[in-house]
Order: sequence, then C-alpha cells, then structure tokens
Amino acid sequence: MPILRVVLAIACVTSPLFCGSVNIEPAGGFSSNGLSPTVLAFSAGSNQIFGSNGTGATSVRDYVNFTVPSGLFLTAINMLDTTPLGALGFIGIEAGNQLTLPTNTTTAAGLLGWRHYAPTDRNTDILPLMALPANGSSGFTPPLSSGSYTLWIQDSSPGTFNYGFDIELSAVPEPATWWTAITALAGAVALRLKRHSVKN
Repeated sequence: MPILRVVLAIACVTSPLFCGSVNIEPAGGFSSNGLSPTVLAFSAGSNQIFGSNGTGATSVRDYVNFTVPSGLFLTAINMLDTTPLGALGFIGIEAGNQLTLPTNTTTAAGLLGWRHYAPTDRNTDILPLMALPANGSSGFTPPLSSGSYTLWIQDSSPGTFNYGFDIELSAVPEPATWWTAITALAGAVALRLKRHSVKN
C-alpha cells in the first residue's frame, strides 16, 4: 500500500489528528526542579501537555523537557481552552535539557522567550508572542529548529489552576514542495484507479 503510506506521511506532518502525543500530568505532578525536568517524548504533529499548578496545587512550577527530532521544527505553541485559569500564568522556554534560571530570578536572562498567558490567549498560538525579547530573554525567530528544549510553566495565583498547551512539530516544507507532493499523489491515485477500471 505505497499510496496509503504517502497519505499517512503527509497527514502526520499536516494534521494534529494523526500523530503526536498527549501528556497528562501524573499523580505526583511534573517535575518542580528545573535542573531535572520531566522528559516527554514528542513526534511530528500535535503534542499536548495538560497539568495544573498554583499555590494550592502540588507545585507552583512545572518543568518539562522535550526534543524536536532532526528534520522537524517547533512551529506553534497553542494555548488550549482549559478552565479554571489563574491570573498569573507564565510559560518560558530555554534551549537545552534543563531550565537553569533560579526560582527567585528577577530577569528572563537565559530564556529564549516567555509569555504571561491569560484567558485572552485561549485557542491562540503564543509562540510568536514568546519570541519577542523581553526582560533579558534573547528572543528568537519562529519556527525553532531541531534540538532539546525545556519549558517552565508556572501560576502564582492562590488556588489550583489547569493549563493545556499543544506543542506542534512540523517539517514546514516550502509551499512548492507541498504542491509537488499533492500533485504526485493525485496522479498516482488517478493511475491506480485507471488500471483498476481497465482490469474490470
């Protein structure tokens, strides 16, 4: 079934419905130590993270590490519509397998980028907003290339609050490449159907 493989390969990169992962915070919570973050396995497509934090939760801070495989890019961080949501949400990203900033830091020096997320960010790709250099962060130009990255997710609000983020990994090919692939697939399907009708 070579045609089916091509369809799935294209769908895997373009649609969150086909590939990726869902990562739900375990009973003990994600790591609250930036130097030893929880390691998550991500693949092409949609990779969702669901957890909770806040001053009334298991941890105010959650740290997770993931790797963008060779040939893929981190193309979006979509904030999912989770409730309840605190008023002091924060998400930061650092290159590498640790989050090295101390918990009492007063600057974002060392981070690639960060965002104080709010209810207005629901169902929004916040990666371009995180990319803007601010308070010492270096800033970056999306998408982020392959490599290891660590997220710092925090809510300092009193109480316990949920969060959900969809980390999208994609090959981000040039439009011309997509058009070539789609045209070739359409031609292969048409040829197969023609051969099938001739046999019958």
